Amino acid sequence: MVAVRSCKACANLDQRRRSAASPRKRGSRPHPRLGARGEQSSFTRSTTKLAAIGSSVAPAWLMNSAQKTLAVLLLLVPTACVSQGKYDRAIEDARQVQAKCRAEATTNAARLAQQQDNAKALAASLAGEQARLKAAQMDAAELQKELDEGTAKAASLSAEKGVLAQSLDQAKRRLEELRRAQAASERRAALFRDLALKLRKMIDSGDLKISLRDGRMVLQLPNEVLFDSGRTDLKPNGTEALSSVAQVLKTIDKRHFQVSGHTDDVPIQNSAFASNWELSCARALAVVHFLIGQGVSPDLLSAAGYGQFDPIAVNETGPGRQANRRTEIVLLPNIDELVAVPETP
Repeated sequence: MVAVRSCKACANLDQRRRSAASPRKRGSRPHPRLGARGEQSSFTRSTTKLAAIGSSVAPAWLMNSAQKTLAVLLLLVPTACVSQGKYDRAIEDARQVQAKCRAEATTNAARLAQQQDNAKALAASLAGEQARLKAAQMDAAELQKELDEGTAKAASLSAEKGVLAQSLDQAKRRLEELRRAQAASERRAALFRDLALKLRKMIDSGDLKISLRDGRMVLQLPNEVLFDSGRTDLKPNGTEALSSVAQVLKTIDKRHFQVSGHTDDVPIQNSAFASNWELSCARALAVVHFLIGQGVSPDLLSAAGYGQFDPIAVNETGPGRQANRRTEIVLLPNIDELVAVPETP
């Protein structure tokens, strides 16, 4: 607070005011600044008004440092002794300062309101951006989930594709093998028909039978035509029949033949052979040697003896035992005619 010392004239003025308040003595004159009745002069009222103006502009948040100083001076005017001109100028300056402060206050209030509006708009915009960001994050998470599912599905489909491709390759190979087997089967059927035509005379006479057994073509000659009982020497009728067969076999290109001997289940009563095994093998070898002598290539021939263990009829009857006593020439299939075994998955 600024302390201001009152001058002597002000002290006299206060004394006169107190005197005016008491009954005036005869012959005394009124104070130049008080009315006849001791009323307050216009100067006093003006200073009071000036103090009020100064008080109204006193709030610190509306004023800068210069304005604060001016307001303090205005508040102190009523207690100081000043001239009328200085007083009026102070009043005018105070009014101008008040108007300026009000204008600045209005401007600052408007600016503050604008800034508050801008802050609210920014807050709303930020909230919107945050909401959009959250939605985008949710969309990204959903898309990532779909991507993961799609990747897993693609991997599964790729694996299935690999399995299907492998199965397709196996099916193609199997189909190709079946086509080759079918072609081989058709060739065997044609060969069967050709042999049947070439050996028709022997078939009709009963000296030869042609059949398909276990997928193989078999030329079957009864032992009664080829051999006597318990013997391995070929009979004249047997050599004649085998000579005709040999001429036909020589016309078959790249085909292997197996000559197999068979007997019934009656034990052999011959010291030359220990069992029907030996007898059946000896007869098969006799036929092989004869066919080689007729011009059949030896690398296409083989011999086997089955004894009584590969019957084609029952051995309990005479006709059955007679059918089982036979010599067969089997046309073996070539390797390329065999159907491959499917691969294990």
